[in-house]
Amino acid sequence: MNLNIDAVQQNTYDAIVVGTGISGGWAAKELTEKGLKTLVLERGRMVKHPEYPTATKDPWEFENAGRPTQEDLKKQGVQARTGYTIRQETKHWFVNDLENPYTEINRFDWMRGYHVGGRSLMWGRQSYRFSQLDFEANARDGLAIDWPVRYNELAPWYDYVESFVGVSGQAENLPNLPDGKFQPPMELNCVELELKKAVKDKLGRLITIGRVANLTATLPHSPQRGKCQFRNLCSRGCPYGAYFSSNSATLPAAEKTGNMTLRPNSIVYELIYDEQKGKATGVKVLDAESGQQTEYFAKVIFLCASTFGSTFIMMNSISNRFPNGFGNDSGELGHNIMDHHLSVGASADVDGFDDQYYIGRRANGMYIPRYRNIGKDKRDYIRGFGYQGGASRQGWSGIVKELSLGADLKSAVTKPGRWTIGMGGFGEILPYHDNKVVINKDKKDKHGLPTLTFDAVLRDNELKMRKDMANDAAEMLDAGGFKNIQTFDREIGIGLGIHEMGTARMGKDPKTSVLNKWNQVHACKNVYVTDGSFMTSAGCQNPSLGYMAFTARAVDHAVNELKRNNI
Repeated sequence: MNLNIDAVQQNTYDAIVVGTGISGGWAAKELTEKGLKTLVLERGRMVKHPEYPTATKDPWEFENAGRPTQEDLKKQGVQARTGYTIRQETKHWFVNDLENPYTEINRFDWMRGYHVGGRSLMWGRQSYRFSQLDFEANARDGLAIDWPVRYNELAPWYDYVESFVGVSGQAENLPNLPDGKFQPPMELNCVELELKKAVKDKLGRLITIGRVANLTATLPHSPQRGKCQFRNLCSRGCPYGAYFSSNSATLPAAEKTGNMTLRPNSIVYELIYDEQKGKATGVKVLDAESGQQTEYFAKVIFLCASTFGSTFIMMNSISNRFPNGFGNDSGELGHNIMDHHLSVGASADVDGFDDQYYIGRRANGMYIPRYRNIGKDKRDYIRGFGYQGGASRQGWSGIVKELSLGADLKSAVTKPGRWTIGMGGFGEILPYHDNKVVINKDKKDKHGLPTLTFDAVLRDNELKMRKDMANDAAEMLDAGGFKNIQTFDREIGIGLGIHEMGTARMGKDPKTSVLNKWNQVHACKNVYVTDGSFMTSAGCQNPSLGYMAFTARAVDHAVNELKRNNI
């Protein structure tokens, strides 16, 4: 008996954080800095900054010229069909599909990275605020449920996280694209500036430089992070710490407090619920290497395991109180899957500018914020889309075709290729109840755990929107005077935006939502969920900055509630 009590005491903390990605890193930082002894559990392997295995390799050091082998394609075939992940320099960041299967009723692209830092090592770093327009959208359209918060409540928390993260960008004073605490902006190149002027003059639309979590100035509070080197090799991991990740920023801050215990290879598969106390008392963990099962205990638990990771844990946590999944009194757990639909836009060739080039490889592009269904603009669909893209000169690869020698060859290698430009849309997907994910107990992963089945599709509103997304892109390129304009609209599944959201949404009413405005589970106040699963609508902006702001806000609330003995 005493041994059992000792084991429980050794495995007891003030707080538990599940996951080390964007949200988990922030939860760890905030909880530890507020004095809580915090256990941080990550299902994947350890990755320490700046130890990223391919970060400084030259192109010729990769076998197969960087392309995937047949064995790679076999192990990562589901992800390889997306066309942009399985390269020799980045394949180690993505899971083995054979060991981590899932089922699709309709195509669903679930992109995963199981390691310390999660997808904070893999993200595109575009960092935008939701606006009042976005928080009011559901109420205004009479769709789904209303957000329980508004922009003014989040604005101070956006300020707080931006100041720590370091987001470079240009203030534009546009209500539907709120400005933030920006570092100096990166620059649009000469072709993008030409398009910016034409689009403003002829169409009244804004083009700005992307708002990106790559440092353009040093941060006094994070001396371990250096400025962006304009290598544009971010997908490998940045040894300079120039882009924000859990590994380079939030986890070192948490470690510095002495209050964090980080355990990799620790798969949380179930919450422990005490029927008498009406609280979650801990989590059940499976060691990914040994298969050993362990229980850990805490006063407060933060689920930050990614949208479907957290939803899986909740669905898999069955008790007398929660027979349909943890906190699922509303029946909404697993429903309302959202993402951003993309792979639609236009490209063109650019005449002129042959005497101009740019310095470095900018890890960023131009951004065109939403303009549809704003003010007097009314379309045959609701909500809207933004664009990301850019102009660049093709490389010097043409020299391999040259048969010249001597002076002619030297002349050829000093001339880069022609300018091209393109833009792709990011459109909002509405929160449809029928877009859902469920537990599949018939198919197991390599650890013997149940897997997930996805059933989500683009519907009429998104398909109508995609027509504008292609045509408007062509219209803007035409306004810029560019040539050989080609539109594209590729068939995709949901998930490819890698902005999955909504499966444990927040709301005012426990009958229609899983979480309250503080990211607390309505029915169990000592469990908070702060990854994308809490989202009530999707907007058309990259959402990660919002996850950070909501996480910091939720931790502040949790610590205050603990002090008041309310949880």
